[in-house]
Amino acid sequence: MWRRTRTGRWNRCGAGSWRTRAWADRRGRGAGPRPRQRPCCAGVLAPCAAWACTSRPKFSCPREVDVRTTSGSASRPRPRSAFPSGSRGRRWAASVAALAAAVALSSAAPAPQPAKTRSAADGLRVTQIQAMATHNSYHREAPFAEQQLMAQHDPDFRTLLYSHASLPVQFSRQQARGIELDVFPDPDGGLYADPLIRKGAGLPPQDDPDLSEPGFKVMHWADFDYHSSCVTLRRCLTQVKKWSERRPGHVPVPVLLELKETDPEMEARGGAKSPPWDTGMLDALDAEIRTVFPDEATVTADDIRRPGETLEESVRKHGWPRLSAARGKVMFLMDNDDQKLQDAYRAGGRESLQGRVLFTDSEPGRPDAAFMKVNDPTGPNKAVIQDLARQGYFVRTRSDVPLDQAAGGDTGMLRDALVSGAQMVSTDFPVPGLAARYGSDYVAELPRGSGPVRCNPVTAPGRECPGGRMER
Repeated sequence: MWRRTRTGRWNRCGAGSWRTRAWADRRGRGAGPRPRQRPCCAGVLAPCAAWACTSRPKFSCPREVDVRTTSGSASRPRPRSAFPSGSRGRRWAASVAALAAAVALSSAAPAPQPAKTRSAADGLRVTQIQAMATHNSYHREAPFAEQQLMAQHDPDFRTLLYSHASLPVQFSRQQARGIELDVFPDPDGGLYADPLIRKGAGLPPQDDPDLSEPGFKVMHWADFDYHSSCVTLRRCLTQVKKWSERRPGHVPVPVLLELKETDPEMEARGGAKSPPWDTGMLDALDAEIRTVFPDEATVTADDIRRPGETLEESVRKHGWPRLSAARGKVMFLMDNDDQKLQDAYRAGGRESLQGRVLFTDSEPGRPDAAFMKVNDPTGPNKAVIQDLARQGYFVRTRSDVPLDQAAGGDTGMLRDALVSGAQMVSTDFPVPGLAARYGSDYVAELPRGSGPVRCNPVTAPGRECPGGRMER
């Protein structure tokens, strides 16, 4: 046991110590029983009596401490200051002074005004922001039994060995503000319920009842690479809608849809054969999307096109909607550049996508030109994307191709994608750790501090960008 004397020295408490002698003196005057020992101060603010310490404290107790006995109180000399003395004390005092100055300076600085910064962001157009999205956002890796069969039929099967979190987690935890879904038509239901590779691997049938229901299905490769976090388009979109309703101030979320057909090789082996994407099937796709997202919850060509103008003319003259009008909404983009499919979607007097839900992957000079896809942002394509963005088009590009960048930790494509000004930058590696299995720490993110969305470096340079406060 230790105590600090009035001269600042430490003495051990015990037989013959000051504490024992003081008690004995008081006992002789009828002071009562020996007081109970209490633990020493843990710091300068812990209430205790300095003379009752049972272990050596880091500092002595505060100056204003009353020493009491069981029969009353008796004032004893105040302990020395709890704060260090000498050169150590001077350093301590200097630190306190510096801290006080910093606090005073921060108090004097004007506090951020989130409402003001959000108001500034509301004035930005949809094409004046940039955000990260995920590629094949639904994808889940096949089990090992199926991977063994994949290796026999596809020399590049390793590019399929990746998994994404569920769509709500991508939005809420991984800062994704765009997704991609691969869609297969299934008007009668059950067409993709029993994949060939699953049967070949000896796995039991799938037990998801939604696979038997009519409607569009979401997977990467029918009968071969089919695992998905949401097997139907309606289920995927419902997940997006629920997240959107919980965060109604989010920037508009692009949903890229690749309209797929079954593989002829798998068909020849006895796999499913999908119906064609004709105008009737495309009408059904629009209708199914609208069962989840009504027109007031989406950004469509009808929201941009002005009377007497084509969609492209309106985009070039007036621009896309401002964030103030597009918050809490989604926008659907067609990934396919197949001319026959696009002609079917624009058929019936819909050259400017009148009444349609999706924006087609177009090119300058066409009436439907509003969205364009340039997947490779490297080399001369970077300047191409920058030019398209300056003209007012919404552009999607990619920051990586499965395993090419992740395996080597190469961020060159990511840097080009961000500098290009593409509004939607898709990746398979949105958070750290996903590329670790390939021996790298590759991750595709916006620059640190940007939050889930930032001002576009090409279409909104020098604009005040509130970062994470861009979303309410």
